[in-house]
Amino acid sequence: MVAKPLVIDSAVFDPANAEPELVAINADIIALQKARPSPWSLPLEAVRQARREGRGIFPPVQPDRLASRIWIEARDRHAIPLRVFRPTGREAAGTFLHFHGGGWVFGEAAEGDPFLRQLADRTGLAVVSVDYRLAPEHPYPTGPDDGEDAALALIHDRLVDADGALPQGFLAIGGESAGAHLAVLTLLRLRDRHGLTPFHAANLNAGCYDLSMTPSVRSFGAERLVLNSEDVATFVRHFVPPGLDPRSPEISPLHAALHGLPPAFFTCGTRDLLIDDTLFLASRWLAAGNEAELSLHAGGCHVFQAFPSATGTRSTGEMEDFLRRKMAEGPALQRR
Repeated sequence: MVAKPLVIDSAVFDPANAEPELVAINADIIALQKARPSPWSLPLEAVRQARREGRGIFPPVQPDRLASRIWIEARDRHAIPLRVFRPTGREAAGTFLHFHGGGWVFGEAAEGDPFLRQLADRTGLAVVSVDYRLAPEHPYPTGPDDGEDAALALIHDRLVDADGALPQGFLAIGGESAGAHLAVLTLLRLRDRHGLTPFHAANLNAGCYDLSMTPSVRSFGAERLVLNSEDVATFVRHFVPPGLDPRSPEISPLHAALHGLPPAFFTCGTRDLLIDDTLFLASRWLAAGNEAELSLHAGGCHVFQAFPSATGTRSTGEMEDFLRRKMAEGPALQRR
């Protein structure tokens, strides 16, 4: 198979072309974060609780009343919580395995409820979001282990809610920020450790794929626009234990062999300090013979879809459309 080329319009990086609504959102975020103490000056659990209650920069958690919670047993007998969404009013056509963001240190599955409910209803996929364990209490490899265990449970029909086993007609995987990183590691682990390529699509939003830090992360500086350079470095220090090389392919998928992976939809804003991670991984994904699509948004900050805007709405619509298109095409890879 000859993969289609990625097309990147350099005009999207021109600040003059930034979406005005995103420029305004960025200014508000920068001002808010300047007025508040660094999150690293506070206890981590206090920051987690503030994030949960919407006292950070993100909106408060808005639990979906139809979402259910199930648990699976991890390899160390820990119970991994999973948040399940089934499409309203119809049978699910498959399942999307999701990983939330938060730098491997913050966040929880319930943060994604509005987006994941919309995705379930608009694509017809059931959604399972993994509440993987967080660093520094549970550093690498625990988070990736939890993701691998959740994926294996899904493909072996061990994810069961009140309506039965989660369907496997079409399987997709994805996440945002650290969650996109964990989604890619899960694909690589399934391929390399189990000889499995069960997923038919990957939706990867603003991921961190090189934990040794790409040039855009290193050069971003001290100004905090959701994140700054030191934030990413601190996340990595919490996640990667001393003595491990963050450039290892088992930790940083940008350095891994990427053959045999599903079609992927990469999304990022041009004001996201992780922009190089998306540009680099999308290019390597394509070069490895996989399908890759790239959506760049002029002026978008890190995970800009979390802040209400017409651009954010268009972006989430693109993700849903990608999944629907891949469902219509049928399985792109041989499963199992």
